[in-house]
Amino acid sequence: MYLSIAFLVAGYVLSQFYRACLAVLTPVLKAELGASAEDLAISLGLWYLAFAVMQIPVGEALDRIGPRRTVGVLLALGGGGGAAAFALASGPMGIHLAMVLIGIGCSPVLMGSYYIFARSFAPALFGTLAAAVIGVGSLGNLAGAAPLAAALDAFGWRPTLWALAGITLAVATAIFTFTRDPERILSRSGPKGSVLDIFRLPGFWLILPLIFANYTAAAAIRGLWAGPWLSALHGADAALIGTVTLAMGVAMVLGNFAYGPADKLLGSHKRVALLGNTVLCVALGALALAPDAGLVQATALLAAVGFFGASFPVLMAHGRAFLPPHLVGRGVTALNLVSIAGAGIGLFLSRPVFAMASEAGDPVAAYRALFLFFLVPVVGGLAVYLFARDSRDLAR
Repeated sequence: MYLSIAFLVAGYVLSQFYRACLAVLTPVLKAELGASAEDLAISLGLWYLAFAVMQIPVGEALDRIGPRRTVGVLLALGGGGGAAAFALASGPMGIHLAMVLIGIGCSPVLMGSYYIFARSFAPALFGTLAAAVIGVGSLGNLAGAAPLAAALDAFGWRPTLWALAGITLAVATAIFTFTRDPERILSRSGPKGSVLDIFRLPGFWLILPLIFANYTAAAAIRGLWAGPWLSALHGADAALIGTVTLAMGVAMVLGNFAYGPADKLLGSHKRVALLGNTVLCVALGALALAPDAGLVQATALLAAVGFFGASFPVLMAHGRAFLPPHLVGRGVTALNLVSIAGAGIGLFLSRPVFAMASEAGDPVAAYRALFLFFLVPVVGGLAVYLFARDSRDLAR
């Protein structure tokens, strides 16, 4: 089982890389393919939406056939095939198609490991294990910063994408070969249920607005907008963008590891999520107030967004407490759908928000509007989450 998790984590490293790489690829893709930041916002948004749409069939597949075949096949065909399509792209439409395929391929990886945790380990360990997987997997976020910039300089972007296609196929093959499905995959005679039953669980809806909003800012800024913002307001080149986004990526890794044990220190998933997302709001508010502040302040605030925006594992652990055993696979993927859909929709909407704010010709005002756009949903999600039942009460 530990070997199974190790290869699934390797797949999640790739998932994190693919969602973060466009920030560093932006300058070269604009120069060679004419793909603007707004075009790449669509590409990344399509990645998230393809990922989100796949969560329903992925949840069904996890409950019925297990993670080995679900993850191995999709990662090989979608992830490996999508990376190859990216390497062959000749314009923005080619990038859009490639990112859709990669989103499909990456869609089951994290949930495959979460499914194993939910069915093979004690419920009290779920939050810690979930955070650990994201923390280790976030090494892909780091690889999509300065190391990717170095690879682009050394080899060019097309050879780099071909190499990634090969790596993705190798990881998918290892998952299909070595992953062990949990013994308790649902039988045909077991309890029945559908994804609709999940959304009928009492009180479940109150955690969804924050799950929808909390990852959007970190994903969109780290995955795309950090590059254009640092270039426009701070004169950063690709190497400096890679360095600053690496700092944000490190903070995201540390945040994921910190959120796991934090619920034990504070005694509640809810308290941890409330505190962390409140600090996230403060950081986003500071970025909105002064998007043109010095590079040191900008880097520190990006790191804060990355660190405190990493509350997804603790929110997943909170949501897991609502789920009966026969709905675990579909339940965790439904929560992931909400989170990823929030990021995808946020990326899509960020494009017209930024375009409208840019019409006056003031880049400072445009990025102020962009950061406010990411702030408001988190504030709204927090307001609703205040009324959610704590996971400690659900366990009684």
